[in-house]
Amino acid sequence: MSDLTVAGEVLPVPAGAPISLSDEDLAALRRAVGVLEKPTLATRLSNAAGAPLDMIGRSLPAPVTDVVARSAEGAMRAALRVALATLPDKDVAPAASDLETVAERTGNRLSRLFQSADSRHKAMAVLSGAVGGAFGLATLAVELPVSTTLMLRSIAEIAREEGEDLSDPENALACVQVFALGGRGGTDTALSESGYFAVRAALAKTMAEAAKYAAHRSVLDSSAPALIRFASQIAARFGIVVSQKVAAQAVPVLGAFGGAAVNTAFMNHFQAMARAHFTVRRLERVYGAEPVREAYTLEKEALGIA
Repeated sequence: MSDLTVAGEVLPVPAGAPISLSDEDLAALRRAVGVLEKPTLATRLSNAAGAPLDMIGRSLPAPVTDVVARSAEGAMRAALRVALATLPDKDVAPAASDLETVAERTGNRLSRLFQSADSRHKAMAVLSGAVGGAFGLATLAVELPVSTTLMLRSIAEIAREEGEDLSDPENALACVQVFALGGRGGTDTALSESGYFAVRAALAKTMAEAAKYAAHRSVLDSSAPALIRFASQIAARFGIVVSQKVAAQAVPVLGAFGGAAVNTAFMNHFQAMARAHFTVRRLERVYGAEPVREAYTLEKEALGIA
């Protein structure tokens, strides 16, 4: 017999019996599949720019793509530092009587880092986008880490709402992982796979190594090889959507106002991806990974996605 937890109640499940998601959870999974397998960023950015994004994106010269790649790498390292800052101090292992104090301390740390409401995150993203729109590519290396950190704070809020314990290194890094889920294509063979679970599988090894490092170090060094590999792998995919963002902001008539609209679309996209990603992870904690993946596959087929 195995156990199934539904609404906080542990229910016995006969060995070998198929596990079916509740109607509510199946509806949540269906929404998540639609978001994760049919990203809408290109459409959002095209609307903000008032021009077809594919046509603009193909015109980006090689020097610009090099700047985008470097900026994406820097942004992911900055995001990783913020994510690691949410972890509790690991100087000594807490005694059982101290667990409540540690939990409270972690909560306070998260409150300081992620205290902004969703609307405030978006307002600050609008401001950083306005700067990028007004001054163009020259500000990308500064503006992108700022907007990425704002998005990460919003992603972390969503993760907590879906039941993630961000004092766990693996869960904290799952927030950074969201930035690899927002695009399609790429030169990395593994990461060019379009499916959500294919991307998660491609990132699994480096994410596990990074989480293991973070869990066993009292002082976290963001330049550690395990963390650099993880940040670089995320950046390789994040750079795809950053290129789309830069292409949208490159429209001559946009300026600061258009740059703000592009950043709003950018943040909305990753918030939607985060909600979908952490919905899947929540369902996996309830039903187990395999039943959720089977249900996910069925929903993909129902949507006509190969």
